[in-house]
Amino acid sequence: MNTIAIVDYGMGNLRSVSKALEYVAPSATVTVTSDPAIIRQASRIVVPGQGAMPHCMQALADHGLRQAILDAAENKPFLGICLGLQMLFEVSEEGDAQGLGMLPGHVRKFRFDTTADTGVQKLKVPHMGWNQVHQAADHPLWHEIADDARFYFVHSYFVVASEQEIIAGTTCYPTPFTCAIAKDNIFAVQFHPEKSNLAGLTLLRNFTQWMP
Repeated sequence: MNTIAIVDYGMGNLRSVSKALEYVAPSATVTVTSDPAIIRQASRIVVPGQGAMPHCMQALADHGLRQAILDAAENKPFLGICLGLQMLFEVSEEGDAQGLGMLPGHVRKFRFDTTADTGVQKLKVPHMGWNQVHQAADHPLWHEIADDARFYFVHSYFVVASEQEIIAGTTCYPTPFTCAIAKDNIFAVQFHPEKSNLAGLTLLRNFTQWMP
C-alpha cells in the first residue's frame, strides 16, 4: 500500500498539501501526523513548512520529530517543501539556526545588494509569486514538466549547497539560486508545488510514483 505521511510540527499549509496529494494519488493513504511511529511506518514522507527556521527547528524538537525525520530520510522517498528544504542543510542565517545537517551547505537571506535588478528599482524581499524553474539535472520528479515551468514562491531565504551535484533546479531573482535539490531518495524544493497549478500537481504525482 502507498502510504504518505505529511509531517505536522505546527508550521505549514498542511491542508493544501494533503488535498493536492489526495487529488493526484486517490488510491494512496495520505495522513497528516505528528506521530513518529506513523512517520516511520509510512512508505513516503512529505515535510512542508512555512515561517522562521529557528521556530521550525524548535518545533521539531518539541514534537519529538527530529529523529523520525532523520530516520525517514535514510531510506524512504522524501519530499521537502520550503522550510522542508532549508532544514536539510547545516545552518541558516535566520537566527543562526542549526539545521538537520543532512546535506552540506547553508541558508542565506536575500539582500538588496544581491537582488538589485539592472535598473534603479530593487527587487522585493520576500521573493513572492510565480517564477521560472530551470531544471539543472534530469530527475523522475521533473517527468512531464517543461523546463522553465513556473512555480509559486514565498521566501526570504535560500539554500547555498556545497555540492553542485545535488542541485536539481535553479531560479533567477535576479541571479540564479538553488530552488530544488536531489540526492538518492531525497528531493526538496523551495517553491510550493501545492500552490503551483498543473506543474506543481505533476511534481506531486511524480513523487507518489517515484521509486528511488
